[in-house]
Amino acid sequence: MIYKKKEKIGGKWWLHGNKDMEIKNRSVNINNIQNEDIKSAENIKESNTKQTGGENSALLSVCPLTAELIANITGGDVIPVNGGFGGESRVFTKDSREVSEGCIFVAIRGEKYDAHDFITQAIEGGARIIIAERCPAADTLPCGADVVIVHNTVAAMGALAAYFIEKSGAKTIAVTGSVGKTTTKELIATVLSERYKTHKTEGNKNNEIGLPLTALSMPSDAEYGVFEMGMSARGEIGALSRIVKPNITVITNIGTAHMERLGSRENIAKAKLEVLWGMSEGRILIINADEPLLTHADVSPAKAVTVSLYSRSADYRAVNIRQIGGGMIFDLIYNSKVCTNVEIPILGTHNVLDALYAFAIGIIEGMTEEEIRRGLRKFRGVSMRQRIYDISGVTIIEDCYNASPESMRAGIDVLCSMAKEKGGRPAALLGDMLELGEYSSLLHEQLGIYAARAGVKLLFTYGPFAENIAHSAITNGIRAENVYVNLNYTDPASTGEMILSALRPGDVLLVKASRAVAAEKVIEYIKGRKFAGV
Repeated sequence: MIYKKKEKIGGKWWLHGNKDMEIKNRSVNINNIQNEDIKSAENIKESNTKQTGGENSALLSVCPLTAELIANITGGDVIPVNGGFGGESRVFTKDSREVSEGCIFVAIRGEKYDAHDFITQAIEGGARIIIAERCPAADTLPCGADVVIVHNTVAAMGALAAYFIEKSGAKTIAVTGSVGKTTTKELIATVLSERYKTHKTEGNKNNEIGLPLTALSMPSDAEYGVFEMGMSARGEIGALSRIVKPNITVITNIGTAHMERLGSRENIAKAKLEVLWGMSEGRILIINADEPLLTHADVSPAKAVTVSLYSRSADYRAVNIRQIGGGMIFDLIYNSKVCTNVEIPILGTHNVLDALYAFAIGIIEGMTEEEIRRGLRKFRGVSMRQRIYDISGVTIIEDCYNASPESMRAGIDVLCSMAKEKGGRPAALLGDMLELGEYSSLLHEQLGIYAARAGVKLLFTYGPFAENIAHSAITNGIRAENVYVNLNYTDPASTGEMILSALRPGDVLLVKASRAVAAEKVIEYIKGRKFAGV
């Protein structure tokens, strides 16, 4: 988007530009990223570095794989090319840049690239077992390899992952929900690690490609696997659940993320409840007792366990919730007991709910209260999720990984609470929330209303829906001269300058937006520069 000028009108800063481009930008979808990390053949040839692993690879600790075993598991056929390979491998990758000698390379068709076009380069790099949907011509390959032909390589990865999980003997925990999945997954894994060898989803590997990589990389001595499950459409959670076959599942909540594709919270609930597809009789589904779409649902064949911040009938309930320093402390009622002064080193009442899921799983799996407490205290946040630090006297709450209406409201609550404790002004950089479909304008307007009523004093809005947030915030109490608007989220410098001109030491700034907005670039811009009040 190209903007013509920046000017102050009616007490607000505005960036003006091409509205047609703005409308196009509103349809950004960041979830379709299958195999987009494959470089061109020219770039592959230029690379002299041969990696033995990476974020798109798995070291096969549970067992090695041969082409014959892969074919048996996936229902594929083995075609030895140029004499074949005939050996076994303990390295698996979907990225031709990460191949190593004797590894397995799976060719995935993505939206931008088809990895079948890079099979020759993968074999040149050392791959000796290829999983593919079509066999390359023998005269195009530099040496012998075993090619396993399958109907769908993504489905083949899922079948291999299910085999590895079953063979490992580890108990499996699945975590899904509209918001809070990653924090809850991390809390559960940290708690279980106090007693058990625990493997978990790393980064954003929570889809039909990432989850199988997590399963394939499971250590041979793992006792538990904690798997995060994301989705963008119906059927995806069900497919992941059939791979994992969870012993315990957590559905954190039902929000409004994915409204663009699914149309209603009721449909989102149905999609999340697909996690039951892989669960057998008597396995446990832990849900939020404060969410009617879950408490009123049929969760058979699982057994429901409930957690809550409000419901007296919940199996696990947090009471007397307080903020102390950089964390939360609360009491917990369960099994007719009271566990007092449970601590988590992360801010926000919403994170207390996430901790309840982890506490419940610890108790269910035979851990002591002290082990669970110790695990919760050891929690450390993950990249771009509620990282709190100082820039020139201004406290930054960096929460840029993703955003939905629910997580935005939770972030604003944390901001206002922290600002009150520090005696500074609460300021918020709120960027676009994507994939909300026809509800986008309304939900951004409601966000502005929430920010104003929560007590935000300075508001910086960022992206094509910035106007919606700004107008509703002003009409609900934020002074117009304290509202700054940038419709172009490819121009972080302009928003950075707005922030530098408005904030002073002692202020607290929340930075939050959907992943595609890349709001962290605004933070990078202001680092090393001086605020007006300095």
